[in-house]
Amino acid sequence: MCAKSADAPLHGDAEPLAGAEVLPCGRPLGRAWAQAGATAAAADPHNSHCLYCRDAIEGLSALDRATTSLRAVEPPDGRVLADRVMNAVRAEVRLGTMLLPADPGHDLRIAESTAAKVLRRAADTVPGARAASCRLTPSKGNRAVHVVAITVAAKLDKPLRERAEAVRQAVLHAAEHVLGLAVTTVDVEVNAALGPFRLPGGETSGPGER
Repeated sequence: MCAKSADAPLHGDAEPLAGAEVLPCGRPLGRAWAQAGATAAAADPHNSHCLYCRDAIEGLSALDRATTSLRAVEPPDGRVLADRVMNAVRAEVRLGTMLLPADPGHDLRIAESTAAKVLRRAADTVPGARAASCRLTPSKGNRAVHVVAITVAAKLDKPLRERAEAVRQAVLHAAEHVLGLAVTTVDVEVNAALGPFRLPGGETSGPGER
């Protein structure tokens, strides 16, 4: 992958190559990057309004600068450099949306994948609950305010509503005090049962038994 060039032609309407990374908005990563170097007349307005494209371009710009610096210090084998850069690009995309902290004065962003891992661990501290998945989404009106959707498996030895509320409070606490994120809503979905539980009539059943 070469550094961006202002003289390179842009092919915004070209079909993405097989295996090309696609952003959550549906735009191929390569197209967003190419459009970042377009002149004002040729620029795609989508990039200036799409959070996913802007975050990806910001990350790739930093990567481009680092790659240029490395090439200037010690030009490596072209194939090795390409492999390293593509691996870094794929890792950048897997990080997910870059989230803003509650304090706008801090020049900091947190990758969604990192934040989700912290919140899953917080949910796991609730006795009888195990987190399966977690997503964080910036609100439409304020990117520094977030909504969390977390899926858990739970024991059935107490009311699910009570355990779900405990998970919600653990997630809210971790978001605020560990990550410094403002979270207004935590949607908890219980999609599996943990351990054996009592059926009406006193019989014991395990997960998956009917």
